[in-house]
Amino acid sequence: MIIIMKPRTAEADILSLVASLNEQGMRVDRSDGDDCTVIGVVGNVAAIDESSYLLRPGVERVMRVSEPFKLANRKFHPHDSVIDVAGVPVGGKRLTVIAGPCSVESEEQLCGIAEAVKNSGAALLRGGAFKPRTSPYSFQGLKEEGVSLLEKARKRSGLPIVTEIMAERHIELFNETVDLIQVGARNMQNFDLLKELGKIRKPILLKRGLSNTIEEWLMSAEYIMAQGNPNVILCERGIRTFENYTRNTLDLSAIPAVKRLSHLPVIVDPSHATGKNWMVESMALAAIVAGADGLMIEVHNDPQHALCDGAQSLTSEQFAAIMEKARRLAPVVNREL
Repeated sequence: MIIIMKPRTAEADILSLVASLNEQGMRVDRSDGDDCTVIGVVGNVAAIDESSYLLRPGVERVMRVSEPFKLANRKFHPHDSVIDVAGVPVGGKRLTVIAGPCSVESEEQLCGIAEAVKNSGAALLRGGAFKPRTSPYSFQGLKEEGVSLLEKARKRSGLPIVTEIMAERHIELFNETVDLIQVGARNMQNFDLLKELGKIRKPILLKRGLSNTIEEWLMSAEYIMAQGNPNVILCERGIRTFENYTRNTLDLSAIPAVKRLSHLPVIVDPSHATGKNWMVESMALAAIVAGADGLMIEVHNDPQHALCDGAQSLTSEQFAAIMEKARRLAPVVNREL
């Protein structure tokens, strides 16, 4: 349920209303805008008498929310959320670029890439330590050692680090060391993992599942938020369709759709979406035009010999070229980079 307050409602009246809702066991999410305050209410709202709240001072109207996702809903939170990742804002006017190798291979490799992408304008460093692979015989990542190397790269470059979590047992390690915890496509509906991540305050990067709908994606975000962690960033990384020329099919239409439905930031991963490094540039630029709040791009010092996903990885020179084009494009769509 949503309660919309009249413009210039007295703060005392708003606090009194919130207190009344809390007394009934409701969870309240308050969003203050320039024109009015919106009060989002989650809980057994069927027990609430709407007419009684319409009579309270300052209440303009009361609305029921039909969508199953509540806290992620733009009706609850009309203004775009900006998520702070170790001092780097994701959302808002500025585009945020995350870059780095698909998997952490060595200290020299990772630190060299970190310096290169930072010089080109990347704001965060990505690198896989625990790698979910289709084949059990493929490289599975350096695991805890990989996380330690990411910490070293952060210390040398100053870039906050992003890496994917695979299991609940690693939450304590990630909460202590990682700046942005990524939930991969294969774990988008691992609800036990999502609920545990909702109990910490670290920002979560939630990738869309391989064949999941937009509503299912937002419901996964709701699992995290319902446990108390509002710091969720969504990542469109392509979905599985009948087409097999590309690794996945990048759903650019999901960006404006999610922006209409939700207040959460949305970034795009054109590397995993296409699986082909020569397609990354065009899809990255198209994502910016479609309204994405940022990009996640794979960069490797030697793509031909990468232990994971070399075909979709860019060299640092190719990444720098894309960043220059994105920097010129951003003002056209009223963004900054």
